[in-house]
Amino acid sequence: MKYTREQIAEVMASKGYKYFTDDNNKGYDVNIIGIRNSETKGRVTNAFDDTITIAYKANGEWQYHEFNCTTDPGTAYMDNPILENTGCAILKPGQYRGSHKIRLHGGKYTALGQKKDVTVYRDNDRDGNYDLNESKTDTGLFGINIHRATGRSGGKSTRVDKWSAGCQVIADNDDWHEFLDICQTAREIHGNSFSYTLLESKDI
Repeated sequence: MKYTREQIAEVMASKGYKYFTDDNNKGYDVNIIGIRNSETKGRVTNAFDDTITIAYKANGEWQYHEFNCTTDPGTAYMDNPILENTGCAILKPGQYRGSHKIRLHGGKYTALGQKKDVTVYRDNDRDGNYDLNESKTDTGLFGINIHRATGRSGGKSTRVDKWSAGCQVIADNDDWHEFLDICQTAREIHGNSFSYTLLESKDI
C-alpha cells in the first residue's frame, strides 16, 4: 500500500471535502478517491502510475483498497485530441459530488459513467507535458468515466495509450472487478450515485 486510509481522510478534512463515515453503519458508503502522482512533474508518462482508492465500512469495520490506475490521458490522445480545437481533457483535482453512476462504458461493459459536471484542463500543444493551466479549464459532461483497461481476465495493461482520453482507468482486470463489485454492492444499499475525488500525491 502506498497510502493509508487515515492519511487520505486527513487530507480530505483539510480540504473541506466530504468523507463518508457511514455513521449509521449501513455499510458500503464508499469513498472513491484518486491520487495523481506528483513526482512525474506533469510529464506525459503514458504509464499507470497513479492510484485509485476505495474506503468504506463493512459490518462496522473500515475496509481500504488501492488499485494502480491512470488519472491522466495517454499519449495517443495527448498527441491527437478528440476535440482538435480545444485539446485533450485532464481532470482537475477536486471533489465531484454525485458525479458518477454505474452504466455501460462506451455502450460495451459496466463501469462508472460521468453523470454530473466535472472540470477539466484542456491541453492542445502536444509538447509531452500536461498543461494544468487555470485559464484553460472547461466544465461539463465529457464522458470522464471510471473504467478498466484490458478486458482479458487476469491481465494487466502497462501502457495507457488509447485507454484514456481523460478517463480514470484501472490497469489490472482483476483489480477492476474487485472495485466494481464493491461499487455494485454500494449501489444496492445507497442508490446509483457515486462521488469522485481527485487528490495529488504531494497533498499526502
